[in-house]
Amino acid sequence: MSTVRTSTPRTARSTADPHAEYEHEPVPQAARKGLLSVSAVWFGFPMNLGNAVFGGVIVYHLGFLTGAVAIVLGNLVLFGYVGALSWLAGRSGENFAQQTARTFGTLGARIPAAFLSTVVIGWYSFQIGLSGTNLQQALGWATLWGALAGGAFFAALTVAGIRALSLIGLIATPLFVVLAAVALWYGIGDVSLGSALTYAGPGTALSFGAAVSIVIAGFADSGTMTADFTRWAKSGRSAVVAAACAFPFANSVAFLVGGLVVAVGGAADPAADGGGFLGLLTGHGPFLTTLAVIFVFANLGSVAAHCLYNGAVGWSALTPGRMRPLALVLGALGLLAALTGIWAHFVDWLNLLGIFVPPIGAILITDQVVLRRRTATRSATAYRWLALLAWALGAGAATAAHHLLPGAVDALVGIAVAAAAYAALERLPHRADRRGEGAAR
Repeated sequence: MSTVRTSTPRTARSTADPHAEYEHEPVPQAARKGLLSVSAVWFGFPMNLGNAVFGGVIVYHLGFLTGAVAIVLGNLVLFGYVGALSWLAGRSGENFAQQTARTFGTLGARIPAAFLSTVVIGWYSFQIGLSGTNLQQALGWATLWGALAGGAFFAALTVAGIRALSLIGLIATPLFVVLAAVALWYGIGDVSLGSALTYAGPGTALSFGAAVSIVIAGFADSGTMTADFTRWAKSGRSAVVAAACAFPFANSVAFLVGGLVVAVGGAADPAADGGGFLGLLTGHGPFLTTLAVIFVFANLGSVAAHCLYNGAVGWSALTPGRMRPLALVLGALGLLAALTGIWAHFVDWLNLLGIFVPPIGAILITDQVVLRRRTATRSATAYRWLALLAWALGAGAATAAHHLLPGAVDALVGIAVAAAAYAALERLPHRADRRGEGAAR
C-alpha cells in the first residue's frame, strides 16, 4: 500500500481536467467548483428516506417536540464538526486521506483512512437493502431485483464522479420535498399538523441522549470524510457554507419529515420503519406510483453514490489505484454484503460509527484548527503515535459511556475526550514522538 501524499507534487496539474478526480493530489484552484455545485453535493446527501426512517423512530419514542429538539441539537453538533473539517479541506484541496496524514503521519494515516473508507461501504450496502425493501413493500417487487437494480444504478452514478453527485443532489432534493409533502397530505387523515406537534409517543426506553447520538452517528463517517467533497470548494469559507446546507438544514428537514409522518399517524409500523413514507405514495394512480419509483432510485442513489465515492476516493488515495475502477470493485462488494442482509443491523452499525469515528475528526480539528499555530511548521513523519493514542482514548471513553451511561451522547463523549487527550499529549515533552518533526516543511 502506498504512502498517503500530503502535499502537491511538482507535476500536479495547474489547469482543470474535467474528467479528473484528483485522487492522489490536492484539487488545484483551476479545477475547483462553484458554491452551488459543491453545496448541491452536500445538500442532496442527507435529505433521504433513510433519515426520514430514523427521524420517525426518534419521534415515536420521544414525542414530536422532544424528538425535534434532539434532532436539531444533533445537527448543530454536526455543523460544528463537519464545518471545521470542511474549512480545512476548502483551504488545502486535500481529500480525507491526505488531510489525515498531516495529523496521524504519512503511514499512520492508513489506519483511520482505511477504516473509514471501508466502513462507509456499510452505508452503501444499507441503501441497496433499503431500495430493495422499499420497492417490495410499496410495489410488491422482489427484494433481490430491487436491490440489484439499485446497486447497479448507484455504482454507475459514482463512476461518473463529483459532477454526477452534484447533479443527483439537484434532482433528489426537490423530489424529496415535493413527495414528502404529498405523502403527508395522504397520511394526515383526521389529525391536524397542529395536533401532531403534541404527539407524545408511547414513552418507551429510547433516551434523549441516545436520540442525539443517532443523529450524529448517521453522518459520523461521511461527515468526517467531508474533505472528499468540500476539497472542490474555492475556499474554506465556501466549503463551510456548503456543509451548512446539509447540517443543520437538509438533515434536520429529512429527520423532521419522518417525525411528522409518525406524529400524524401515517406510519404503519413506526417502531420498526420509523417515518418511511414511500408506502403513502402508492395506490393513487400510475403517475404517482411511477414518480415514487423514480424517487427511490434518485433519493437513495444520492446517498449511496456519496458513500461509495468516499470509499473509492479513500482507497485510491491509499493505493496506486484510481477512483473509478475501485468504485466498481467496492460497489460489487457492497452489493454482496447487502444481499446477505447485513444492512438490516443498522442500529448496531450506528453504535459502531458513533463510538469509533467522531474521535478521528476531533483530533484533526484540534491539531489543524485549534493548535494550528503550534503544529503548522511541523515536518512530515511516518507515524504520530500520540494522535493514534488519543483516538484510542476517545473511542474507549465513548465505548464506556455507551455501556455504563445509557443516557449519554456517545459521540460527544468520544469527541471531548479525544480532543482533550490530544491537546494534553501535544503539550507534553514527547521527544520520541517528535523526532524528525522539528524542522519546518
